[in-house]
Amino acid sequence: MENLHRQLRAWLRGFWPQPIVTSRRDRLAGSLGAAFGLIATAWVCHRALGEPNPWFIAPMGASAVLLFAVPASPLAQPWSLIGGNLCAALVGVSCARLIGDPVLAAGIAAAIAIALMFPLRCLHPPSGAVALTAVLGGPAVARLGYGFAWHPVLLNSLLLLAAGWL
Repeated sequence: MENLHRQLRAWLRGFWPQPIVTSRRDRLAGSLGAAFGLIATAWVCHRALGEPNPWFIAPMGASAVLLFAVPASPLAQPWSLIGGNLCAALVGVSCARLIGDPVLAAGIAAAIAIALMFPLRCLHPPSGAVALTAVLGGPAVARLGYGFAWHPVLLNSLLLLAAGWL
């Protein structure tokens, strides 16, 4: 029985991730950069949509994790962020306009956005949430139509990228 417990503990330890080896300076810079970038994007989003919109801030928060915590990842590169978010926003708005059922439109928007990001070489996981936001973001997002892709999505993506470069 003791052997079984030891094996179970060893197996469970396999789920514990390896430590992320970064300096305190890099962790601080990443955290402060994310704060600065997200505050700027939240401000732009508030100006564009007329109200705070958690549906939109969520994908930008996920983008910030990639850009500031794992900047060397292929999913965090400038083209991945800009191309992925722009593609997903355009697809999401199109699906919202063409498909009457928002649940169906959201699923199809995410699927098409992912399918397009592969050949465009701009796969960025938070862009899936951008596609969903374009469909489920409410009246303010619907009112913007395709303008949603340019302001706030593209502008906020560029602000996050600029914060990352700084």
